[in-house]
Amino acid sequence: MSGQANNKNFYDKRNLLAKARFLLSSPDMAHVPADDAFEVVFAGRSNAGKSSALNALCGQKSLARTSKTPGRTQQLVFFEIDETHRLVDLPGYGYAKVPVAMQRHWQQTLDKFLTTRKSLKGMVLMMDCRRPLREFDEQMLEWCAHQGMPVLVLLTKADKLKNGPAKSTLLQVKKSLSELPDITVQLFSTLKNTGITEARRHIIKWLELNPASS
Repeated sequence: MSGQANNKNFYDKRNLLAKARFLLSSPDMAHVPADDAFEVVFAGRSNAGKSSALNALCGQKSLARTSKTPGRTQQLVFFEIDETHRLVDLPGYGYAKVPVAMQRHWQQTLDKFLTTRKSLKGMVLMMDCRRPLREFDEQMLEWCAHQGMPVLVLLTKADKLKNGPAKSTLLQVKKSLSELPDITVQLFSTLKNTGITEARRHIIKWLELNPASS
């Protein structure tokens, strides 16, 4: 047998993100937690595999719920590792099946959240490795560069490509982003456990987590 459930790294007891639990979901800025913690935000298109990546990074099967209708759930979702360390799941962007009025509302909400939230220490930006650097991805990267926020780009679903094309995509994306500051790019696959350990290290570093604090 193969897959996440049988991969020892997926359920690593030393994983400092493993204590993450659902804290709350907020439809607007009025209901978010106090801005007094260390937070890492997760972003990406609605079909980039964001929920699966969050589950794998935290070593849990169903921490982040997947939706059959991409982009339909428009909430800021907070997961708490402890009182001062959180993960924040943004709504997937590129909302093909979401009403225009809701798109506008969420554009304004996300802009305010990302611009004013002092707790944010870094962004994990997920892109399907078969379709990287689409318009919304580039806009998000430009915003992060402007704000001075470090970014970890995960080229998800790397198992969908053979080794050669996957490495070629990685090199192309790195080259395209080479002039932007503080960006790391890596291949990622929850199915084959590609890049999970490396991504965890980045997140743990941003959160300044250590065994004593978690």
